[in-house]
Amino acid sequence: MTYFIDVAFDSLNKYGEELCGDKVEIIRTKDGMIIVLADGLGSGVKANILATLTSKIAATMLMEGASLDETVDTIMNTLPVCSVRKIAYSTFTIIKINNDGRVYAVEYDNPPLFLIREDEYIHIEKRSIPMNERVIKESNFTLRPGDTLTVVSDGVIHAGVGAILNLGWQWDNVKDHLSRVSGKEKCAKNVTKNLIEVCQNLYANKPGDDTTVVTVKFRKGEEIDMFTGPPKDKNDDPCVIKKFMEGEGKKVVCGGTAANIVARELKEELVVNMDFYDPDVPPTANIKGVDLVTEGVLTLCKVVEKIKRYINASETNAAYKPKDQDGASRLTKMLIEDCTHLNLWVGKAVNPAHQNTDFPIDLTIKLKVVDELIELMEKLGKQVKLTYV
Repeated sequence: MTYFIDVAFDSLNKYGEELCGDKVEIIRTKDGMIIVLADGLGSGVKANILATLTSKIAATMLMEGASLDETVDTIMNTLPVCSVRKIAYSTFTIIKINNDGRVYAVEYDNPPLFLIREDEYIHIEKRSIPMNERVIKESNFTLRPGDTLTVVSDGVIHAGVGAILNLGWQWDNVKDHLSRVSGKEKCAKNVTKNLIEVCQNLYANKPGDDTTVVTVKFRKGEEIDMFTGPPKDKNDDPCVIKKFMEGEGKKVVCGGTAANIVARELKEELVVNMDFYDPDVPPTANIKGVDLVTEGVLTLCKVVEKIKRYINASETNAAYKPKDQDGASRLTKMLIEDCTHLNLWVGKAVNPAHQNTDFPIDLTIKLKVVDELIELMEKLGKQVKLTYV
């Protein structure tokens, strides 16, 4: 069984600041993933520079093969202590996750990690290591499928100070909230969005501190095989559909011509689904053995638009989840929540229906939409494989 490290993060800038004083770096390696969350002292430009410096040092050294001990030592020696407040110019959390779920974490003055398993908080044993007159905490543990690991900056546990809550949202409150939510959300992005939205509300939309949430979901890999557009050579139809159907993932077909080819090769009936009507999105269809059949370019354009809204809702901290039953919304939900690996099969034949000069859709537009979809999926942390046929 292949497991997937699903990771996502979102941040709120301190009210009135253009730059965030927290910085997240995520590095995917062949063995797993390295995540760095740095929180610069103060806010604004200065904090952003300090957090960026910390995260870049860590990310660059680890990517170049330095050990975590060497990396932490370099950071501790590079960043001085504030002479007035006697605290570090940047706090940080570094997490190294192997593909098999083994985790090594180093924490320096950031709020402790949250590990949620089956709706319960799991205590992580930590070792205190003196380093340059400061103390870092390190831990080793193993994630199980379905586990949620969350890292936050102190803006999360201070949420609501001076606004809704006198003492802010305490660490235990965050732990309880994550215990309630983590199991209900399938993907890391939704857990992150949920927590960030709560913080935004507690701050009454005026965050008193930079606030960042990083979530890791250790989950079973889920593939989606998507076929759109007829192959360039009609003689390749049987071979392409055979390979497309051999994959283990959910099957999605986009486009009327593509759907007819699949139905013909599978010797199944193509039935248009009129149970749900949306004037802006063409109807879906049904083919036995295929999970979702939609129209082509128009639907894909809507999907791209909806994924952009989903991502921008994270960046602007406005709630958005595709909930409708039209083809574009159903496909968007599948790609966001039910997909870790997207295998795209894109036909390069020019659709005869698009040769009419009055019909402003051509192969070039379809390929551009596919490219945009790939870019958005990779931004969401999905792994995409593209095959032209």
